Amino acid sequence: MIADIRDRPRIQQIFRDLKPEVVFHAAAHKHLPLLERHPSEAVKSNVLGTDHLVEAALAAGVERFVLISTDKAADPTSVLGASKRLAELIVQANARDARNLGTGVFSAVRFGNVLGSRGSLLSVLAEQLRSGGPVTITHPDVTRFFMTIEEAVGLVLESGRMAHGGEVFVLDMGEPVRIVDLVHNFAEQVQLGRDEVEIRYTGLRAGEKLNEALFSEGEERLPTAHARIYATVAESAAGPEDLAGGLTGLHEAAAGNSDEEVRRWLAELLPGYRTAEPEPAPVPALSAPYPDGF
Repeated sequence: MIADIRDRPRIQQIFRDLKPEVVFHAAAHKHLPLLERHPSEAVKSNVLGTDHLVEAALAAGVERFVLISTDKAADPTSVLGASKRLAELIVQANARDARNLGTGVFSAVRFGNVLGSRGSLLSVLAEQLRSGGPVTITHPDVTRFFMTIEEAVGLVLESGRMAHGGEVFVLDMGEPVRIVDLVHNFAEQVQLGRDEVEIRYTGLRAGEKLNEALFSEGEERLPTAHARIYATVAESAAGPEDLAGGLTGLHEAAAGNSDEEVRRWLAELLPGYRTAEPEPAPVPALSAPYPDGF
């Protein structure tokens, strides 16, 4: 089907006609620097779009609904992270009612970068090396979590199966990887020496973290029946009605494309949210819109 998750009547029509049993909600704007510059667009898709899907899923009697979230939702410092954290809260708030009524199981799953996905770090790195460089990295000490497409898909499916409603599952992604080390390892695979790879550091951008975390401060890491899946059930104290009341102002600000109002509402709805200030590049920067970590 073709649809825009911002289009509430269209989403309701699709769910009403097709009556899906299981929904994996992966539609989102995910480019961190772009969303820092256009927060209204982030809210329209990532927050309001999620609200539309949850509403339609409840009305259609969906049995299982899984939101695909991101590690940037943990203690968010970016508009991307804040919008996805609000999406998690929307799912959790509605999960309580769905659980009480026995109408469906709603949960979220949070993880980091997937190697080989469209626009992923690895594909950009390969293209930069193939073109003779330079390779651009935001900071010499920047680290990120990675897993393969196969790992991510399998663990997401398993998370959806084991959910009881209201959980935010967190995938075990192993130890974070230094991007510089990834560059050197990849260069060796294409038979390039370290001295043959030119690396230019661009500096961390607004909202970007040096090191990501999978859990927010205060979130408890709970084991599950699967060794590589954890859960946290720290929910907002607000129910669906309370959360909806707080989101109304945010949605109105986004509809009016008032970016400063959107930022104010994000800070009000997420008291721990603050935008990370950009860090100057340690060496002269190459200006280019590369994915997270570049």
